Amino acid sequence: MAVNPSTHCTPPLGRSLAPRSPPLAAFNRASSLLTSLNEASYPRIVSVRSQMPSSDGFGHMKSMVESEALIGSSGASSSSAIDFLTLCHQLKTTKRKGWINHGIKGPESIADHMYRMALMALIAGDLPGVNRERCIKIAIVHDIAEAIVGDITPSDGVPKKEKSRREQAALNEMCELLGGGMRAEEIKELWAEYENNASLEANLVKDFDKVEMILQALEYEMEHGKVLDEFFHSTAGKFQTEIGKSWAAEIISRRNSRLAGKLH
Repeated sequence: MAVNPSTHCTPPLGRSLAPRSPPLAAFNRASSLLTSLNEASYPRIVSVRSQMPSSDGFGHMKSMVESEALIGSSGASSSSAIDFLTLCHQLKTTKRKGWINHGIKGPESIADHMYRMALMALIAGDLPGVNRERCIKIAIVHDIAEAIVGDITPSDGVPKKEKSRREQAALNEMCELLGGGMRAEEIKELWAEYENNASLEANLVKDFDKVEMILQALEYEMEHGKVLDEFFHSTAGKFQTEIGKSWAAEIISRRNSRLAGKLH
C-alpha cells in the first residue's frame, strides 16, 4: 500500500522480450509461482500450448489454431490471455495488508483498491495536458505485479529499491505469460510511468492512490469504530495535484466533523 514518490525517468521501452518458457499447466503454474517466491529470485512463468492430431489422414500434429488465434493483430492469443487473467485472479483475492495489520475484518482486495482508483480517473474533470483514458489505464495497472509479490507495505521493512526490483521482475514474468507483443509492452510502459512518477497522468494517479486509501480508512473507521490516524498522517502534504488536494481535503473535513460529533 506504500506509495513510491520516485521521480526517475521512465526506462527505455524498446527492449526485446525474453524467450517463452517451457510448457507447464496454467493453473498449477500460477499456484506454484505464488508459493515458491523468495527474496532473491522468481520462478519462470510458462504457458501451455495444446496439440491434437490433424484430420488430414497423415497423422501430423498441429496446434489448436482456433484457441491460439490472435484477437486482433496486436492482441494476445486466447491461451495466453486466459493464462494471464488466471494469474490476475490473485489481485481479487489478496487482501491489502495495511488493513489486515490494523485488525480490519474482511478488508478490501488489491483489485478493489485499483478499481475505485480507475473510477476516480473516470469521473475526474478534464485537466490541461492530462489524458484521462491513460489515467484509467495506469490505475488498472499500477499494482498489477502484486498478483505475484503480494502487497508489500512499509511495515514489512523492505527497502523501496528492493520492492521496485521485485515488482519489476514480477511484471516482466506476467508480460511474458501474456505472450509479449504490443499489449505487454503497453502494460510495462504504464507501470514504469507510474513507478517513476514520470508524467502528469502518473502524478494524478498517485494522488488517487492516496485519496482512495484515506477514503477507505474513513469508511473503516465508521464501520469498525477504529481510529486509523496512521493513514492520514502518512499522506498529509503529499498530494501533487489540485484534484488530489481538493478530494483529500473533503475526506479530511468529513472525518473531522465525525470526530468532533463523537466528542459531544
